[in-house]
Amino acid sequence: MNSVVNELGNDTVEHTLDQVDPRAMALQWSIAQFLYREADLLDERRFDEWLTLLHDDVEYQVPIRRNVHSGELARENTRGGQDAMWFDDDKRTLTMRVTQLSTGEHWAEEPVSRVSHLVTNVRPVLVADDRVEVTSRFVVQRNRVDTESDLFVGRRHDTLVPAAGSWLVRKRVVLVDQSVLLAKNLTIFL
Repeated sequence: MNSVVNELGNDTVEHTLDQVDPRAMALQWSIAQFLYREADLLDERRFDEWLTLLHDDVEYQVPIRRNVHSGELARENTRGGQDAMWFDDDKRTLTMRVTQLSTGEHWAEEPVSRVSHLVTNVRPVLVADDRVEVTSRFVVQRNRVDTESDLFVGRRHDTLVPAAGSWLVRKRVVLVDQSVLLAKNLTIFL
């Protein structure tokens, strides 16, 4: 992974992908495989392994989406550290969430949810010496007990850093399309 990042250098990859550059294709494939593996770990409730995919200084944010007029698009998403958010976590708080889920005592996850993460439209949009900026789309379906079924749809903006032949998530901003979540709880990771 490091060699592909170094070869592409400080550049946006959009024009490179249009030219079917094998280096850019290898980078996109590597990132997609990483995100698919992450989705499998979450779906299989292998949360401790999932935590190893996160950088020690990870930022994990899920802003609340507001319905705003076209001239106010800068206000559409709440901001970390300034406004309420669905998630505004770091590695410590994500680890606490995982610990809580692992106890079997979490009332909203007993019995446990069945979750399927679908990740698509994986696109590296910026390649720098020390990171890759990636956008993707997701659909997360959760079913719990007999009658509870929730669907979360949106876009993710990830900052990935190379690590030991793979990647670590350094920052994730999840933009859920819904401005009001109808789920009874938000105990899953998006």
